[in-house]
Amino acid sequence: MLSRLLTLLFVLLMLGCEPNPPAESPEMPIETNTVLPSEEAMASRIAEAQARLDSTEAGRLIWQAIEAHGGLQTWWSNGPLYFRFDYNPVSGGGLDTYELVDTWSSRAVHWMASDTTTRFGWDGSAAWTVAPDSADMPNARFWSLTPYYFVAVPFVLADPGVQHTMDGTMTFEDKTHDLVRITFAPGTGDAPDDYYVILLDPETRHVRGLRYVVSYPGFFSDGGHSPEKLMMYDGGQMVDGITLAKRFRAFPWNGGNPGDLVTEVSITDVEFRPGTRPDAFEMPAGAEVQEDM
Repeated sequence: MLSRLLTLLFVLLMLGCEPNPPAESPEMPIETNTVLPSEEAMASRIAEAQARLDSTEAGRLIWQAIEAHGGLQTWWSNGPLYFRFDYNPVSGGGLDTYELVDTWSSRAVHWMASDTTTRFGWDGSAAWTVAPDSADMPNARFWSLTPYYFVAVPFVLADPGVQHTMDGTMTFEDKTHDLVRITFAPGTGDAPDDYYVILLDPETRHVRGLRYVVSYPGFFSDGGHSPEKLMMYDGGQMVDGITLAKRFRAFPWNGGNPGDLVTEVSITDVEFRPGTRPDAFEMPAGAEVQEDM
């Protein structure tokens, strides 16, 4: 009788549990030996970012947006960000992964939603994949941090090398937005010729969308960039003091004449994982290294 009661209790407890994260996702250990930065390091980096942004009108708007979304102190002290990024072009294809990102040092690991033993990532110096020979894998170096960069606007716009200028206003879907153009100093990241135009709510300073181009050399070896697109940020989800979008919608911009919807993205399963160990972002043994872009 006792054994049956214990078995019943175990079943009831399991039914009440939340679904587990991907099998290959890092566990949540006791918060020792984690990737969390020190309070001193955060304070120094925040002070530097605030001083730099405060030097221009456009930078001050971005700082207001960062504060409206939760602030850098909360952003970095929360630890690595985990989320599911389901990217769905209308034309088909796409990418659906669970992603864990070190927001402090921009390292990332992805697990394919369809098979979480298939992974790719960026360890801070190299891109890698772990996949069956038959798997059709994305460009790991490009995709490791690209979803995160969109999800993490406006926080990533405080990084060194990011340049901010005022760009007027823009009305879309009966809403007028303040615009800040983002460009990058030479040598910043893999694609310093990218640009973004951030759409800010003039009242709340929340990010409502952005226009952007992709100039990644692995896709544009002779220079140039993709046509400009408009990506709208829909909904809002508050996670540990940070406000992020729930969904993206992308349209061709066509010089001010947006076309039909071309891509939808959902951002779900969002949580911060402050107990993540440093080895969570190391390249796995046996991984294939991406040698070029």
